Amino acid sequence: MTIVTHVVGGILSVAVLLALYRAVRGPSILDRVLALDVVLAIIGAALVLDMIVNRHLDNLILLVAVSLIGFIGSVTVARFVTDRK
Repeated sequence: MTIVTHVVGGILSVAVLLALYRAVRGPSILDRVLALDVVLAIIGAALVLDMIVNRHLDNLILLVAVSLIGFIGSVTVARFVTDRK
């Protein structure tokens, strides 16, 4: 189980680095928002991984909050971009 945990942690680390690279280099605001939304999803996955490994539910409220922030942020930017056109 520890090998699987380390592999998943490594994959999440590489994914967050690639998403942050896209957030910095993204040619448009939509690319940056999508990349930051992916970063929030990866943070949520890391919280779930921590809850699975340590067998607790302490991070559940934080997971819900991160998910809501990602959803509300994406919807807000999408509405802003559509209203601007």
